Amino acid sequence: MTEVSSLTGRLLVATPALADPNFDRAVVLLLDHDEEGSLGVVLNRPTPVGVADILESWGEFAGEPGVVFQGGPVSLDSALGLAVIPGDEGPLGWRRVYGAIGLVDLETPPELLARALGSLRIFAGYAGWGPGQLEEELREGAWYVVESEPGDVSSPSPESLWRAVLRRQRGELAMVATYPDDPSLN
Repeated sequence: MTEVSSLTGRLLVATPALADPNFDRAVVLLLDHDEEGSLGVVLNRPTPVGVADILESWGEFAGEPGVVFQGGPVSLDSALGLAVIPGDEGPLGWRRVYGAIGLVDLETPPELLARALGSLRIFAGYAGWGPGQLEEELREGAWYVVESEPGDVSSPSPESLWRAVLRRQRGELAMVATYPDDPSLN
């Protein structure tokens, strides 16, 4: 197998050509990417379910809009917590993934992390790819790979994240942000 250059911490932004409805206009933060596969969460799929309704003790610490996000089509009955924690050292119960972004151990009492939390978002499920599967989708043109920013995880307007991420890119990629929701109406 050829060596895989890690994309951990980068964003996958669905191209308009991506036909899978699970990822229509999706922005995925890659939490892990190596020769064994890839794992990420969709950042722009809020659900109507409040965090406090599912994980009562974490509800008050969740950033706006304070709801659970559908992290992807895999394991929708499991929860992942992502938090932005500035600085070099993170508290017990938090594991750095990339930059200031890390995974929260949701079994940890929230009080141990509360003072350090810059923002917290809870995801039901995740997006996953087996070995070589994401690389094949990239070759097929299904995704744009772009740099992430810590604010992407906690965007107060997740429904506009796809356009916002594309708009901040240089060159032709920024123009994709103007692509209509339904090109047949253009």
